[in-house]
Formats: sequence, structure tokens, C-alpha cells
Amino acid sequence: MTGDHYFSAQPSTAIQRRDVEFTVAGRDYELTAAGGVFSASRLDPGTAVLLRKADLPPAGAAGPFLDLGCGYGPIACVLAAVAPRATVYAVDVNARARELAAENAARVGAGDRVRVVAPDEVPDEVSFAQLWSNPPIRIGKDELHVMLQRWLPRLAPDGVAWLVVAKHLGGDSLQRWLGDEGWRVERHASQKGYRVFRVTR
Repeated sequence: MTGDHYFSAQPSTAIQRRDVEFTVAGRDYELTAAGGVFSASRLDPGTAVLLRKADLPPAGAAGPFLDLGCGYGPIACVLAAVAPRATVYAVDVNARARELAAENAARVGAGDRVRVVAPDEVPDEVSFAQLWSNPPIRIGKDELHVMLQRWLPRLAPDGVAWLVVAKHLGGDSLQRWLGDEGWRVERHASQKGYRVFRVTR
């Protein structure tokens, strides 16, 4: 297998920057994406369903929140915008994605509250009030399970995770697996072939 994937640590694909425009909760966003990151030409349909159907945090929420697999940062930017007191960790293995996420956080006026980091740079003592993710299904089931086993336990005792997964990419089997792992999983919404899961302890 050759070429870059959105989960490549150092993509070699030409940058080819482009603007991505979308609206969430009545606010318009214009973020910068680029080649070599996930869904570089538009807001991914799964991410759009997640941001439309999951319960966005209230304005007074302080977090911290986690955007796991942040890409160029649309989820992190929305979380920081709707909860202006909150700290948001935007985590991605892809260095180019992290650069864009930091740039976009500054673009929406949240550069001081969105901490864009590689996975190993998240302080061990931080637990999260909310975890949001359109997880990288195409890394393979085993690696996906390892990733979720690493991060879901970092939810605070009363924390909640919001995940979106396409049904045809194994959304229903992931729901069963999470339940077998001891998590409480509610199918919060379904739209356009995507499942939105609310996951709690």
C-alpha cells in the first residue's frame, strides 16, 4: 500500500490549502484544510451529522473536552466556540492536521483555549468532561479498539463521549463491542447512514 492516509504522521501529499465552510448552531465557520488530512475538501458528512445531532456543551461548560482525531479542527473549533470558557484538547497523529487545527482555532478566536497536541503530549493527569470523535475507522478494527481503550477511560466519572460511525463501516458492531467492554452505549441518533453514539460509564 502506498501514498498518504489521513492518519499518516508526516504526510507528503502536496498541501493544496482550501477553505471549508459550514454552519453549526447558527454560527458560520470558515476553516482551512489541506491535502494529506482527513476530508480536506469539505466538512465530512459524518462530522456534520455528529455536530448536528449530538448535544453540544452548554455555554458555561468549562471542560476540558477532547477532540480525538481532530484533523484540521472542525469539532474542536465548534466546541471552543459554543463553550467559551472551556479548554479543548485537539489530538491527532498527523502533524499537518495539528498545524491546521491550531491555525483554525486562532481563526475562530480560540487559539488560547484549544491545545493542539500529539497523543503522547496530553498530560496524564487530565480527565475529560466530554470526548468527541469521528474515529478513524480505516486504520482497522484492532487499532481502532486499542485507540478507544486508551482514551475512553480518561473520561471523568460523569463524562460523556460522542462518537459517529457509518453503519456500513461497522457502526453497529462497534456499538456491540463498546457494550461488551463495559460501556453504556446509547444510539442517540441515526442520519444519512451514520450512527451517533452517546457513551458513558
